[in-house]
Amino acid sequence: MINTRYQISAVIEKDEYGYYAYCPQLEGCQSQGDSFEEIKANIQEAIELYLSTVTEEEKQALLVKEISLINVEVKVA
Repeated sequence: MINTRYQISAVIEKDEYGYYAYCPQLEGCQSQGDSFEEIKANIQEAIELYLSTVTEEEKQALLVKEISLINVEVKVA
């Protein structure tokens, strides 16, 4: 079995309950954690498990999307 590395985008949000992460490229792939380090490890595990359940063709279709995250400064009156 050949191990292939992929670059997957993950969005991490913090709220009063801890951290939540999801992958826009992988519908339904999400996780949560109590710290930033924990959520990073948890979402990596979730991504690996998710990708282990799909065929090679499905992986290629899912991973062609390019996701960008930007910060936008806005003025609010």
